[in-house]
Amino acid sequence: MAITLTEPAARHVTRYLTKRGQGVGVRLGVKTTGCSGMAYKLEYVDEIGPEDMVFEGFGVKVLVDPKSFAYLDGTELDFVREGLNEGFKFNNPKERDRCGCGESFRV
Repeated sequence: MAITLTEPAARHVTRYLTKRGQGVGVRLGVKTTGCSGMAYKLEYVDEIGPEDMVFEGFGVKVLVDPKSFAYLDGTELDFVREGLNEGFKFNNPKERDRCGCGESFRV
């Protein structure tokens, strides 16, 4: 499968990278933390690493390390606005449970 992103997510990343003045895309990964065991991490990156898996959609690169890919395969990265809040949303088909605070998940 792959990692995909929606058009709103790509527009947001493109705007931010333009404002920043540099960058090749975003790195999506997981870290061990929280009530349910894992949390998503997302950061803007300036260089593609030698082990990075690269996925692209709407002109935006999403980089994923091989260890995180096992938990993220099939994930869609979206950017949503709900009322006054806005942020990235991770639509991960492997996600089986999410903690009450919404900060961590389990596969």
